[in-house]
Amino acid sequence: MTTTVATVEEGTDSPYALSHLDALESEAVHIFREVAGEFEQPVILFSGGKDSIVMLHLALKAFAPAPVPFALLHVDTGHNFPEVLDYRDRTAAEHGLRLHVASVQDYIDRGVLKERPDGTRNPLQTVPLTDTIREERFDAVFGGGRRDEEKARAKERVFSLRDEFSQWDPRRQRPELWNLYNGRHAPGEHVRVFPLSNWTELDVWQYIARENIELPEIYYAHEREVFKRSGMWLTAGEWGGPKDGETVEKRLVRYRTVGDMSCTGAVDSDADTIEKVITEIAASRLTERGATRADDKLSEAAMEDRKREGYF
Repeated sequence: MTTTVATVEEGTDSPYALSHLDALESEAVHIFREVAGEFEQPVILFSGGKDSIVMLHLALKAFAPAPVPFALLHVDTGHNFPEVLDYRDRTAAEHGLRLHVASVQDYIDRGVLKERPDGTRNPLQTVPLTDTIREERFDAVFGGGRRDEEKARAKERVFSLRDEFSQWDPRRQRPELWNLYNGRHAPGEHVRVFPLSNWTELDVWQYIARENIELPEIYYAHEREVFKRSGMWLTAGEWGGPKDGETVEKRLVRYRTVGDMSCTGAVDSDADTIEKVITEIAASRLTERGATRADDKLSEAAMEDRKREGYF
């Protein structure tokens, strides 16, 4: 078991007051242990993105020196950034964790799913995700969603019930007074669990800095060949970019979030260190998804519609 050393928060007099990062860490560790005690077959969604990396780091702390008692699950669109997939595989091997990979490409090859005209595969992740949850009988699924990311995610509780079809109904959200979490579910249902619900993007980066957590280099400024589409810098690839009239150029960019290459944009940045990234984020007035995720711009309710169907 790990212990958290109390530190004095600026502006408080108590020597036992936790810093805001210690408080967030303590809450997340409690959530992981609560799930371990309540559920039989939990799994952690792990893509190699920064939020899932922090989530796994917290799980490692929650159960140290014992191993994490959960497997990992990633829905691979087939258009993911190679740097991130390499990180995913190295991390799973390093900690001896079982990694389930649900492949969107496999569903396309079998004719279960069809390619979208815009080449974006993020909306195609729902069926492989829900099928894997059902087939593996996962009854609790950890996700790295945060309430500051997007309007629909702001509606989530920490424990979010899904029905037997993995669908989300905001009207079935349960109260969570005093950090008491209700994991009760009927056979076939499961619970999505969000340990980072109360974190912000800035909190995540400050915690990464404090804990000295390694990230894929894609999160820091680097020269990359990109092209502009709908005001976003996208990476060229087999997914269908660039089109005629879209010019590839080399720019100094970094990624605030990572996902399918077809809908995840880079931002112009010279932030090549974690200190510079934190300064950049502190000054930003756009959420990371609002600034860099084209799939969230399809409609005002794009994310909520996908969540109702079973997406995170």
